[in-house]
Amino acid sequence: MSEIKDVTLASSGEVKIAWAQKHMPVLSRLEERFIEEQPFKDVKVSLSVHLEAKTAYLCRVLRSGGAIMSVTGSNPLSTQDDVAAALVRSGIEVFAWHAATAEEYERHISMALAQGPDAVIDDGADLSEALHTRDRDKAANVIGACEETTTGLLRYRARERDGSLLFPVVAVNDADCKHLFDNRYGTGQSVWDGIMRTTNLVVAGKAVVVAGYGWCGKGIAMRAKGLGARVIVTEVDPIRAMEAAMDGYDVMTMDDAASLGDLFVTVTGCKDVIRKEHFAAMKDGAILSNAGHFNVEINLKELEALSEKTYAARHNIMAYFVGGKTIYVLAEGRLVNLAAGDGHPAEIMDLSFAIQALSLRHLIRNQGRLDNKVFSAPKSIDYEVAKLKLEAMNIRIDSLSDAQRAYMFGESYEHLY
Repeated sequence: MSEIKDVTLASSGEVKIAWAQKHMPVLSRLEERFIEEQPFKDVKVSLSVHLEAKTAYLCRVLRSGGAIMSVTGSNPLSTQDDVAAALVRSGIEVFAWHAATAEEYERHISMALAQGPDAVIDDGADLSEALHTRDRDKAANVIGACEETTTGLLRYRARERDGSLLFPVVAVNDADCKHLFDNRYGTGQSVWDGIMRTTNLVVAGKAVVVAGYGWCGKGIAMRAKGLGARVIVTEVDPIRAMEAAMDGYDVMTMDDAASLGDLFVTVTGCKDVIRKEHFAAMKDGAILSNAGHFNVEINLKELEALSEKTYAARHNIMAYFVGGKTIYVLAEGRLVNLAAGDGHPAEIMDLSFAIQALSLRHLIRNQGRLDNKVFSAPKSIDYEVAKLKLEAMNIRIDSLSDAQRAYMFGESYEHLY
């Protein structure tokens, strides 16, 4: 039995899903294949991904391939109640609602696992963490998991290192068609969409501090620069810091950047990136946002402790009055592109979710042959998705001759094409 906010919202959700589907041609082509091939027939799949229209279409594509879906969200503020209702109305079990409390969110995770899944699709590894801890009794039949975030893979790899990983994991995030496009172009666009629609302020002329210069940070910095901002990057990795400098950005410590920034975006996957000493140094009116998976990058407990008062300055903006100045935090420090926006563009998630679907098929086809480790998604999946996307974009590219393939790859080239 599903647990959602209001099933009568389904018609609004259907409109959103139809729009997403129209702009996800790769997933649509895979759905046609899956209907015929039934690669997931009777496979119980538990899924925890930001529950909005693009995710809903992925769920329907997997169900078209025979999967028995049990769905929850991966962030309390990213669930769209009308989309959840549309999924329930179409016969898929859903356990999620917008603005869930911490207790409700954890309960919904456990409810999505109650079917005793054969496979898991994760965004942040919350399902799998539950399977390794409080819901360990539901892990017995798990073939494996597919994980699409950097943050989630950090959690899985920590378990692999200490020998506690219970099943194999496909690192969807490592696929080129995921991180090169989703993390860079998807995050780059959707973060600024969320910030701009929430604040209704201009970006041009502002000093933007981007904490972290991985693929997501690269995309955020690139779009900020394009919007006319002066971009400052903070990093702990010397190679990424050098790369940011050579890309034309100012690079410095957060201690130095704190007093300069008008707008801050954290995207490191780490905690306490912005702390009390940084709040104390900030300008009056500084705006803080987070694009990392968990709301731990801005230390809100320290900010609250420093604050003389707090108030809602605008929808999704909380103001903190600290030492005669006001600091603003967007979307409770949660993922600003989803908690204050609609997430990545549909065309971008088309690639990421196609990788998810094909990685799930890979797990099922290789059941019992994979060790309990984290594996990169096979390169053949990357190539398959890229080819389908290029076809949908009416782009043609050259092909290697047999002699050229052998010259480039030797006898190992066949698995790529």
